[in-house]
Amino acid sequence: MAAMKPRTGDGPLEAVKEGRLIVVRVPLEGGGRLVVSVNDEEAAALHKALGGVVVSA
Repeated sequence: MAAMKPRTGDGPLEAVKEGRLIVVRVPLEGGGRLVVSVNDEEAAALHKALGGVVVSA
Protein backbone atom coordinates (compact mmCIF):
# COMPACT_ATOMS: atom_id res chain seq x y z
CA MET A 1 0.00 0.00 0.00
CA ALA A 2 1.35 3.41 -0.94
CA ALA A 3 2.11 5.88 1.82
CA MET A 4 -0.41 8.68 2.17
CA LYS A 5 1.12 12.13 2.01
CA PRO A 6 -0.33 14.67 4.42
CA ARG A 7 -2.18 17.49 2.75
CA THR A 8 -0.28 20.67 3.62
CA GLY A 9 -2.70 23.01 1.88
CA ASP A 10 -4.99 23.26 -1.04
CA GLY A 11 -2.50 25.11 -3.17
CA PRO A 12 -2.99 27.98 -5.59
CA LEU A 13 -5.30 28.28 -8.56
CA GLU A 14 -3.37 26.82 -11.46
CA ALA A 15 -3.73 25.78 -15.07
CA VAL A 16 -1.15 23.59 -16.80
CA LYS A 17 -0.89 22.11 -20.26
CA GLU A 18 -0.65 18.32 -20.16
CA GLY A 19 -0.44 16.91 -23.64
CA ARG A 20 -3.53 18.00 -25.58
CA LEU A 21 -5.45 19.03 -22.46
CA ILE A 22 -5.34 21.94 -20.05
CA VAL A 23 -5.74 20.87 -16.42
CA VAL A 24 -7.24 23.53 -14.16
CA ARG A 25 -7.05 23.17 -10.36
CA VAL A 26 -9.31 25.50 -8.36
CA PRO A 27 -9.12 25.67 -4.53
CA LEU A 28 -12.53 25.31 -2.89
CA GLU A 29 -13.95 26.81 0.29
CA GLY A 30 -13.76 24.28 3.07
CA GLY A 31 -10.76 22.50 1.59
CA GLY A 32 -9.89 20.44 -1.42
CA ARG A 33 -9.61 21.43 -5.06
CA LEU A 34 -11.79 21.11 -8.10
CA VAL A 35 -9.76 19.57 -10.93
CA VAL A 36 -11.06 19.95 -14.49
CA SER A 37 -9.41 19.01 -17.76
CA VAL A 38 -10.46 20.87 -20.90
CA ASN A 39 -9.28 21.06 -24.48
CA ASP A 40 -8.27 24.33 -26.18
CA GLU A 41 -11.78 24.98 -27.53
CA GLU A 42 -13.40 24.44 -24.14
CA ALA A 43 -10.77 26.64 -22.44
CA ALA A 44 -11.49 29.44 -24.92
CA ALA A 45 -15.23 29.16 -24.24
CA LEU A 46 -14.57 29.26 -20.47
CA HIS A 47 -12.34 32.32 -20.91
CA LYS A 48 -15.05 34.08 -22.89
CA ALA A 49 -17.76 33.19 -20.34
CA LEU A 50 -15.67 34.36 -17.37
CA GLY A 51 -14.59 37.51 -19.19
CA GLY A 52 -18.24 38.52 -19.48
CA VAL A 53 -18.78 38.53 -15.71
CA VAL A 54 -15.41 39.50 -14.24
CA VAL A 55 -14.78 43.21 -13.65
CA SER A 56 -11.15 44.26 -14.09
CA ALA A 57 -9.70 46.40 -11.32
